[in-house]
Amino acid sequence: MAAEPVHSSTTNPHHSSHSHHNRHFRVYKRRWFGLIQLILLNIVVSWDWLTFAPLSATSSEYFNVSETAINWLSTGFLFAFVAVSPLVMWTLNRGPKKAIITASVLVLLGNWIRYAGTRATGGHYGVVMFGQILTGLAQPFVLAAPTRYSDLWFTEGGRVSATAVASLANPFGGALGQLIGPLWCTKASEVPNMVLYTAIISSVAAFPSFFIPEKPPTPPSASSALPKTPLKETISTLIHTPSFYPLFIAFSVYVGFFNAFSSLLNQILEPYGFTETQAGICGAVLIVVGLVFAAFTSPVFDRTHAYLLGIKLFVPVIAICYLAFVWAPQTRSLGAPYAIAAILGAASFALVPIALEYLVEVAYPASPEAGSTICWAGGQLLGGIFIVIMNALKEGTLQVVEGGDGKGKGPGDRPPGNMYRALVFEAVVACVVMPMPLALGVKRLGLGAGAVKGRLRLDEAGEEAAEGERQEDGA
Repeated sequence: MAAEPVHSSTTNPHHSSHSHHNRHFRVYKRRWFGLIQLILLNIVVSWDWLTFAPLSATSSEYFNVSETAINWLSTGFLFAFVAVSPLVMWTLNRGPKKAIITASVLVLLGNWIRYAGTRATGGHYGVVMFGQILTGLAQPFVLAAPTRYSDLWFTEGGRVSATAVASLANPFGGALGQLIGPLWCTKASEVPNMVLYTAIISSVAAFPSFFIPEKPPTPPSASSALPKTPLKETISTLIHTPSFYPLFIAFSVYVGFFNAFSSLLNQILEPYGFTETQAGICGAVLIVVGLVFAAFTSPVFDRTHAYLLGIKLFVPVIAICYLAFVWAPQTRSLGAPYAIAAILGAASFALVPIALEYLVEVAYPASPEAGSTICWAGGQLLGGIFIVIMNALKEGTLQVVEGGDGKGKGPGDRPPGNMYRALVFEAVVACVVMPMPLALGVKRLGLGAGAVKGRLRLDEAGEEAAEGERQEDGA
């Protein structure tokens, strides 16, 4: 496979710049194969997560259970992430390929078990839940992998973009689930076919995982040439990094609310006369606009490495959006929910990759997968907890219009089944957490670690040494 040269060389990056010689760093085109596979798996695993959530009323009718039971299909998926996180860190510490293959096996098993459960006469909810949990166990192996994969295969000029495209593929899968699910399933009897189509797509996406390369023949940068810090030492480094804590708390809360918001969006909107299809489109707007915006911002942060500035710009926008959405459903028009969802998606998606890369920098030489896994696990855990809390704050029971695609028919600002109190809870917590990441970089608070600590400086030193060698050779 052809390789693309990178203008940097070294033998041992821990040594002085005079030792940066004899090894020429390069990136390989085969890195795109593994990255594409990581993207596909993140898409299908998130699609699996939101298979039933956009169709809560229809799914509850098919399985003859409550909407709360349907919510637990999403909640159980999120809690499964947390349960397997220690194994994920151990696996990723030894390389991303093992994690990707593990995820693929779990995706295959989970999807076809779910289909068996839905195909059973009347639907077997317990079997579906078991399959859903298996797909939930698959998610952390691919969702926590992008920082480890980009560190192994990409230079400092491409890591943010690689991390972004792989990480943000996950919510894109959720958008597909929210948009396509209601189109495939317009009545309860169509639930098995919807799950079958999802299983087929997931299987096609999972099979190529067994053929991706394990690691590049030569490292792409000076920091990549170093052996990864053992997991125990990595955890110790994170614990003793002050900037880790505000970043972890904010990341966990905002990812948790994003997960809860995505899972409950149709239940938030339907009491006000919105249909399941309209709620699904709102979820798709949330995610697609975010993906498009992140596609523009990630290359900018790759060039500038202004991670801290980006965090401080996007966090207030996210908090304000959750506050504004408290009153959006009451307008009973599509404009307000769609507009706020678009802005929320843009800020959230732009924040994710730079927050993860910033954590890698300030915690260096901690291996990238640990901080990423812990942050994602926190987000999934809180997502599950938030779903339970917000569901408990629902007021009354939704009154559905017959043949109205799940549309509610209650009048006023607080119709039966409304989630106004849940939205207030979401807004208050989002605003309370907001100052924490804004304190990053403030030396007086002990959070003065800059955005180019450790890994970036090491790579830049390698490039400077290589440039000096080229000048000497040309003299």
